[in-house]
Amino acid sequence: MYSFDIERPTTIADAVAALGSDEAQALGGGQTLIPTLKQRLAAPAKLVSLSGIAEMQGVCVADDGALCIGGATPHAVVAREAAAAYPALAALAGQIGDPAVRNRGTIGGSLANNDPAACYPAAVLASGATIVTNARSIAADDYFDGMFGTALEEGEIIVEVRFPVPEAASYQKFLQPASRFALTGAFVAKFADGVRVAITGAGEEGVFRWSEAETALSHEFRPDALMDLSVSADGMIEDLHGSKAYRAHLVKVMTARAVAAAAG
Repeated sequence: MYSFDIERPTTIADAVAALGSDEAQALGGGQTLIPTLKQRLAAPAKLVSLSGIAEMQGVCVADDGALCIGGATPHAVVAREAAAAYPALAALAGQIGDPAVRNRGTIGGSLANNDPAACYPAAVLASGATIVTNARSIAADDYFDGMFGTALEEGEIIVEVRFPVPEAASYQKFLQPASRFALTGAFVAKFADGVRVAITGAGEEGVFRWSEAETALSHEFRPDALMDLSVSADGMIEDLHGSKAYRAHLVKVMTARAVAAAAG
């Protein structure tokens, strides 16, 4: 490690002001940033911790029925407090990492980092959620911008994520045992006007929607609706854990499992 300053603001306004200084970096739960610093892959002069901002924490249901989660809310809190309103999302949060990660990592930190194998991006994209920052609201379809890329501007922080609650949903992931990241994961959400399917862990450009599956499942919400579909291996991740073809196969398998679970 190396020397750096750290600020612990207690309001969003103070956090934004602190991030306006040269070489400042927001710090959520630190589950990705701290290891990155240890490896000297990043060297910000100042870290701005978001964990002490009360207005960025907690889970509630808005008047319009949306589930609202503060950007600094740890995964363990989401797993516990979202269970009644959005069981599929709570179950997803309960599968992230291990207890230490779930009690430190935050939903805002995960979405700001946008790891291509992270779980939350699939939930946000499949749910058609809205990412609320200190400056604006960003629709899920406009937020993700390739591997580790997002629509966030310099100094912009995620203060809340608003999830429309579907009629039925499920997240199923084929996890990498050591990291517990998704080797491939599928989040399926059924709404009155159609079905949304988001895939994580498989694509070279990060999380993506499987539009062919959405069309088929909107017509018939059964695993058999996917029978005649296939996913191209082009653009899939290939590494020591699996080939492009293997991940393409897993996309269909995990989506079918999610549909079966959501349909009951």
